[in-house]
Amino acid sequence: MKALLLATANAGKIRELDSLLSPRGYQVHAQNDLAIAGVAETGSTFVENALLKARHGAALSGMAALAEDSGLCVPALQGAPGLFSARYAGEDASDAENNQRLLNEMQDLQGAERGAYYVACMVFLESAEDPAPIVAQGFWSGVIAPAPQGEGGFGYDPLFWPRGSTRSAAEWTLAEKNRVSHRALALERLLKLLAERQAPQPLSERD
Repeated sequence: MKALLLATANAGKIRELDSLLSPRGYQVHAQNDLAIAGVAETGSTFVENALLKARHGAALSGMAALAEDSGLCVPALQGAPGLFSARYAGEDASDAENNQRLLNEMQDLQGAERGAYYVACMVFLESAEDPAPIVAQGFWSGVIAPAPQGEGGFGYDPLFWPRGSTRSAAEWTLAEKNRVSHRALALERLLKLLAERQAPQPLSERD
């Protein structure tokens, strides 16, 4: 088994990724279990922040590392909340406070202007010096409702209605979300790229 650092403290993500990566020869370790603190997310994109977290974790652990950065983007708000999704209403803001600020910012927007999408970016590094990170992104499009609905999920799920759905994301089951969400798509793409990177390459006739 190859050790893999997961650059998150989220227990749910750790369990899910462990079940998917273990069959591929990886033993997942959470950064908080190794007393590794998070790194400042100073990037200007989700990709940059995920790469910062992956390199930080790989450098301090000496392991391969997997990191994710994700958020909600509203094109009519120039991509906000974007990188600041978790702290849109302030550094220690609750989900409810972030949701309320988003509603306030969108109160004059109608129809297509209320379009939004979730994005998740995942980065895998074999080591802190890996010159070829595996990067995969997933997107989940929908609209922002005028009021929250549903008690499940987290973040902006009570306001986010996936495209074509008659329910908010907060009313979806975890199994439903794990088939089509931004995070599920990013992980699926990353695992395919990881398998491609690790697969033996056949020799050509010229070889």
